[in-house]
Amino acid sequence: MNEDSTGGGPSVPASQWYDADAGPLVRPYAMTGGRTKPGPSNVRFDLIALVVVDDDPPGPAEESLLGPEHRSLLALCRAETQSVAELSADADLPVGVVRVLLGDLLESGFVRVSRPVPPAQLPDERILREVIDGLRAL
Repeated sequence: MNEDSTGGGPSVPASQWYDADAGPLVRPYAMTGGRTKPGPSNVRFDLIALVVVDDDPPGPAEESLLGPEHRSLLALCRAETQSVAELSADADLPVGVVRVLLGDLLESGFVRVSRPVPPAQLPDERILREVIDGLRAL
């Protein structure tokens, strides 16, 4: 085992922590502080839930305390309303990480989330077909 130059322990090959194309690697659990659930209230974010910046978010001082991943998600939400899945893709982060980070932003008052309508509350297909048939008859 190789010792590092400080004599403090084994050295880690640089290639393990660096990817020439992607740059330095950060493990997902490091971004979330080891958490796997979003916030203390364990809010569930569906992939199609829409995320928008709150109308009255905390000030710039509070935003400066956020991590770079949090700020990246906020920037994406400021550009346009996006779903959790879109945020994950645009930020190039795993969905689980995005859910945890969104939980932080939601509890801090930076974003609002509109959840999709549960299937049980959607109109019956038969009623929709009758409406379409009625409109065609006009």
